[in-house]
Amino acid sequence: MTIGIPRALIYWKQPHFWEAFFEELGFNVLLSPPTNKEIVERGVKAADSETCFSQKVYWGHLLWLDYNPPAAPKCDLIFVPRLKANEEKLEYCPKFFGLPDLGKILAKTPILTETFDERKEKFEKTLERLGRKLNKNKREIKKARELAFLKEKEQNKKEKEYFLKEMEKKERKIVLVSHPYNLYDDYVNLRMKEKLEKLGAEPIFIDEVPINEARSPKLEISESNYPKFHWEFGKELMEKIKTVLKYNIIGAIEISSFGCGCDAVIKEFVEKTFKHNKVPFLYLMIDEHTGEAGIQTRLEAFMDTI
Repeated sequence: MTIGIPRALIYWKQPHFWEAFFEELGFNVLLSPPTNKEIVERGVKAADSETCFSQKVYWGHLLWLDYNPPAAPKCDLIFVPRLKANEEKLEYCPKFFGLPDLGKILAKTPILTETFDERKEKFEKTLERLGRKLNKNKREIKKARELAFLKEKEQNKKEKEYFLKEMEKKERKIVLVSHPYNLYDDYVNLRMKEKLEKLGAEPIFIDEVPINEARSPKLEISESNYPKFHWEFGKELMEKIKTVLKYNIIGAIEISSFGCGCDAVIKEFVEKTFKHNKVPFLYLMIDEHTGEAGIQTRLEAFMDTI
């Protein structure tokens, strides 16, 4: 049996875990390809006008798995979890809640889903229910879960070590602030990292920043400067900004998908925090109509200002 996973949006929340979990259970995993023009166009056609750009991209990936080319393997199931709240009882984006229901409308391939709401039960318990839907017993599910968590932990450790090593070497550090599904998708962010490197900057992703890394800097940020967010991304983002400000960064760029309600609120606190600490800040909005020339001009102007 082959389980398809759309390589967009919620995939980037735990990119190392889900592939390992299903493979350890004995299934083949098929990821949709990296985002391209065809995938985006397909997602835009399927979505309504109020849908944020990131979700449009997700529908394109889901439909690729549903109507993938004849030469590609076929999916028996497409995995679309319903993410509601994490272990800190903080909510995910409200648009995540309806993904499985909308997926069932758009795709002919059966949708494999389960609701992960840690306000009601632990992640492991929900994962056990998911495994039972695939006719796996408790022992098999536990073993797959532990191995998947181990692989995820090892990967996170490598990324943390790499981050600390790179931060010591880099001099013209620019931090890119966004959701992981914008940061790691080169088509969506118009190869932002590559553009900055060509302009002489050394970009780092806010998602790579380990929280509460021990250093003793001069910075001004406290929880009194921003509200107590009920979104998991808001709390995590501000904690990572608190950490990255401990390093000698020369600028910050926030990338936001058009139509993102969460970003519309959080952006004000992100900008205020960087500017309060005298770090130059640039805000960029992206959607399916964003052109590379306009982004390039704004990046060049930003680097000239710095």
